[in-house]
Amino acid sequence: MEKPNRIVNKSDIRKLTSSHKIFAFIKDKYGIPPNWQRPEGFVSLSKIILEQQISLASAEAHFKKLNNYLPEFSPTEILKLTDEEMLSCQISRQKAKYLRALSQAVLNKELDFDSLSRRNPTEVRTKLTSIKGIGDWTTDIYLMFCLQSKDIFPLGDIALITTIKELTSVKTKAGIIRFTNKLKPRRSLAAYFLWYYYLKKRNRI
Repeated sequence: MEKPNRIVNKSDIRKLTSSHKIFAFIKDKYGIPPNWQRPEGFVSLSKIILEQQISLASAEAHFKKLNNYLPEFSPTEILKLTDEEMLSCQISRQKAKYLRALSQAVLNKELDFDSLSRRNPTEVRTKLTSIKGIGDWTTDIYLMFCLQSKDIFPLGDIALITTIKELTSVKTKAGIIRFTNKLKPRRSLAAYFLWYYYLKKRNRI
């Protein structure tokens, strides 16, 4: 049974592909993207922080090293690590700071993951971006993959911007914003299609 609250669902696919021909093109060429989803919580948000500005493969390798080093992947255990231990797990000093800031926010009860699912995207963004190292891209990915928010478009994502420029005549930042605004209220599904095209074309999926 299909879950209508998921980003990828038949009704939204039909509406998106009938309204915007580039998504019909992607569907005809590669099919429908998977409904990428991750669990809510500390581990997923930590992984998204590690994915900032590097490849998913590299981020996954760094996460595995860190996870294997820790007795448990938790805020308490993260805060016990020295910079040297973080570096030995391929975690840069900058990202170590970000993971510590997130861990401290959780332990101080400034961030409650259970409450995030009951908040609207604007409230989630305000809460997450108040933590050092968490900006709009990280928040966008958490909203989409963990909370399945349906109308998010990460304008800071290089793969998405590359694909828009490749498949349309839109080349400027202002043009990209106008283009994505026309995709409301299904911007998350549009992003999933564009990521899917990007990955399939490069044989990464």
